[in-house]
Amino acid sequence: MKIDIDGIDVYFPYDYIYPEQYLYMQELKKSIDAQGHCVLEMPSGTGKTISLLSLLFAYHKALPAVVGRIIYCSRTVPELIKVVQELKNLIAYYEKTTGGEAGVLGLALSSRKNLCIHPEVSKSKEGKRVDSECYSKTASHIRRKRDYGETPDLCSFYEGYDSHGKEELMPPGIYDLEDLKEYGKKKGVCPYFLARYTITHANFIVYSYYYLIDPKIASVVSDELGKNSVVVFDEAHNIDNVCIESMSVKMTKKSLEKCSQNITNLTEQVRKIKQKDTEQLNNEYSRLVEGLRNARENRETDTVLTNPVIPNEILEECVPGNIRKADHFLVFMKRFLEYMKTRLRVQHVVQESPASFLKDCQTKVCIERKPLRFCSERMKSLVQTLELTEIDDLSPLMALTSFATLVSTYTAGFSLIIEPFDDRTPTIPNPVLRFSCMDASIAVKPVFSRFQTVIITSGTLSPLDMYPKILDFHPVLMSTFSMSLARQCIYPLVVSRGNDQVTMTSKFEAREDSAVLRNYGNLLVEMSAVVPDGLVCFFVSYHYLENTVATWYEQGIIDLIQRHKLLFIETTDAAETTLALINYRKACDNGRGAVLLSVARGKVSEGIDFDHHYGRCVIMFGVPYVYTQSKVLKARLEYLRDTFQIKENDFLTFDAMRHAAQCVGRALRGKTDYGIMCFADKRFARMDKKGKLPKWIQEQMGSDVLNLSTDECVQICKRFLRKMAQPFPREDQLGLSLLSSEQLQREETQSKIEHKIQKVEVTIS
Repeated sequence: MKIDIDGIDVYFPYDYIYPEQYLYMQELKKSIDAQGHCVLEMPSGTGKTISLLSLLFAYHKALPAVVGRIIYCSRTVPELIKVVQELKNLIAYYEKTTGGEAGVLGLALSSRKNLCIHPEVSKSKEGKRVDSECYSKTASHIRRKRDYGETPDLCSFYEGYDSHGKEELMPPGIYDLEDLKEYGKKKGVCPYFLARYTITHANFIVYSYYYLIDPKIASVVSDELGKNSVVVFDEAHNIDNVCIESMSVKMTKKSLEKCSQNITNLTEQVRKIKQKDTEQLNNEYSRLVEGLRNARENRETDTVLTNPVIPNEILEECVPGNIRKADHFLVFMKRFLEYMKTRLRVQHVVQESPASFLKDCQTKVCIERKPLRFCSERMKSLVQTLELTEIDDLSPLMALTSFATLVSTYTAGFSLIIEPFDDRTPTIPNPVLRFSCMDASIAVKPVFSRFQTVIITSGTLSPLDMYPKILDFHPVLMSTFSMSLARQCIYPLVVSRGNDQVTMTSKFEAREDSAVLRNYGNLLVEMSAVVPDGLVCFFVSYHYLENTVATWYEQGIIDLIQRHKLLFIETTDAAETTLALINYRKACDNGRGAVLLSVARGKVSEGIDFDHHYGRCVIMFGVPYVYTQSKVLKARLEYLRDTFQIKENDFLTFDAMRHAAQCVGRALRGKTDYGIMCFADKRFARMDKKGKLPKWIQEQMGSDVLNLSTDECVQICKRFLRKMAQPFPREDQLGLSLLSSEQLQREETQSKIEHKIQKVEVTIS
């Protein structure tokens, strides 16, 4: 259908549209018109992705000078593939309707591991290994060996890309990862480097958050994207954690021991080169005197040696004299390493600022701040000069140089924490140093300042006003949307007590209480007897899941569950969890039914959908608070309180409720779908918790379902499931949750759907 959104013709590749999709596109249009940023929360399963793509594509076709390029950031590869498929459908519909070519080029970009077509390298399962092997076949110094009559083992696909890949531009079209690989095989070029080159002139780019947020990658991959680009962060409820991870470094005693070995090996390499050919080292010294900008030749194959962050003013300077020579630099790093080892010899937790760390470093081993800032770039230069290929082995030393650069570059928004042991194993000495970013805005601020419109969107962003605070930006609008339903297909309810009236809660003091665990087990047994097909449960942590399952086994509850359904458990091992998911789906498909026990913040809670019969009910056992004894978390809470005036409890509750909403939202992936959202903890009924759930979930939570016992919950669920099992033809949805083009143009429809949007007032502090 063709829709008019405030003067722009939008081609929407379906015969009907949801009211919230129409409203969502209107809000998007307003923020792009204002050339500002926005925060939009849209219910899960209501076609957010296709709404975004349709409006952005229409705007790009109508006003290419305003929206020159669309950068769509997603978190996982499956999500990335889904976005590209939606884009393909949209372009195919546009071309079929208009009878002309869309004339746009769109592609997905992922890591070497997902795009490599080299017969040997692509067999490696680990990303770092693929990067290392790719580098050993494409590095500039390896390829130069041909000039001296040697025959190095090169990648034929990269050679093909280098010789003719840039001359012939990719034809217009939408390319997912498999399409790129097929194109690469057909043309004999490397799809990874071709995609990296093509994004400089593509209209649609779909890639991971890290390609835009992580400075190590963004400076290489996303440097040439223009200001008139629109950036979309989809599923952005965790964007602050992504920002913090990209700027944090962790060092352990084991990694520092590996650094010692790295330095010994590099010292030996330098000694050999000195004996054989000193000119190589002299040339490097000259380049470093001229300054880093000239020293960086920006060879595209050498980007695995990226730098955490180098401000422009540093690039103009020459490298300090005491680390210009290779052997001097290695002696310098050895001295810094010895200092780091002494810092890890602690008996109690130490927390200090970067400034305090640098002062102590200068006092004890006479290492100044300036040379530390250049460490990462100096290391990169040394690896290129020594013409090393096995860079995977050097990752511990590279992490140390990254830490040196970060700790000497940033003074605010970071905290350095040294712990004598891991919290989970307090009896085993295992010192760890964490240089943790406290301020998510440090990584994402360049994105907000560089691009005219940044869209933060997800199904679970409530409360919306938290994101502008923690990311430190000023949106032009913030909106959350209701879900228009022809029937109540979601049923959120709070189970606060068992049949014996013992309170259900995952509070720390009640976690070992056998009565609480028995009631949780009885709830699952009763629900597994009445809910058809798939039932997914989420626990607050892996530790709590293990303890609960062990107790249930002793109490005989596991046997009772297995009388009704098969039981699968998520573990910390990715391969085991993937296998459990495959078999869980098989059990749902063949009618046996299954229960999946998972963990909030685990693999299953993020990006894996349990649509239709795969998830007829989701039970959230407890409020998923993050581990509050973590020293890093305490430091971050202190920073948020002092800098952004966010109370500790407010942030912890916000974080817990966004993860709870994300877990229960797995059950609903469309309006023809239906599911029960069971919050099994009395605290969910409190206004401070319930009020932080998304509007579309809150609206379905009547006061009659906020304090249920197990039996009451089971009876309500029986009635709901019986009602949902009745036929639900499309005619019942028309005019209510589905609108045709004609209905959309009526004034009465427009006035009817306006209340489906709730705008949050934007306040600029």
